[in-house]
Amino acid sequence: MKLNENLKDTLFAPLSKNNPISVQVLGICSALAVTAELKPALVMGLSVMIIVAVSNLIISLMRNTIPNSVRIIVQLVVVAAVVTVVSEILKAFAYDVSVQLSVYIGLIITNCILMGRLEAFAMSNKPAPSLLDGIGNGVGYALILVIVGFFRELLGSGKLLGFQVIPQAFYDWGYVNNGLMMMPSMALILIACFIWAQRSWDKELQEKQVF
Repeated sequence: MKLNENLKDTLFAPLSKNNPISVQVLGICSALAVTAELKPALVMGLSVMIIVAVSNLIISLMRNTIPNSVRIIVQLVVVAAVVTVVSEILKAFAYDVSVQLSVYIGLIITNCILMGRLEAFAMSNKPAPSLLDGIGNGVGYALILVIVGFFRELLGSGKLLGFQVIPQAFYDWGYVNNGLMMMPSMALILIACFIWAQRSWDKELQEKQVF
């Protein structure tokens, strides 16, 4: 029973009380860069989830055979291989989004969330918990990207996933899209608002230091 509770906490804690962006304050750079529209935010979030989960699993399986002196190098090689595979799949099946994401897919290899989970969790835990940890942190990361991308695209262009959402009648009555939402700084402001709202609601997080 206790084992199941631990696995459940490993999977779901990163969604709220231990979210990699809003609580650990990791992966902020990519959150600023790819959330001007909802679609690239979704794809980036899904890509990170897959990469963290698969990398965690591989490193966990190899953890007892990796010499401590070269563990970071091995982690980087594994991550680079998984990132390359995901990047090529995106180019083959979602080329337009791949172009939108540009270098940011390749830069996942430097994402603090990814290397942090490999070093802090996968290197010292069995494959099943490591896989769940990767999925949980990936989904927690994607959740913030989707929320930020939703509001930035909706308020910045009146669209979601490229489809017009705000009726033309609103524009005829004088409604104007908020161009500031297209600027990276607004992503930072939205994330800050999310952190404030989360900590206002969760008393346990109020006791934690952000940095």
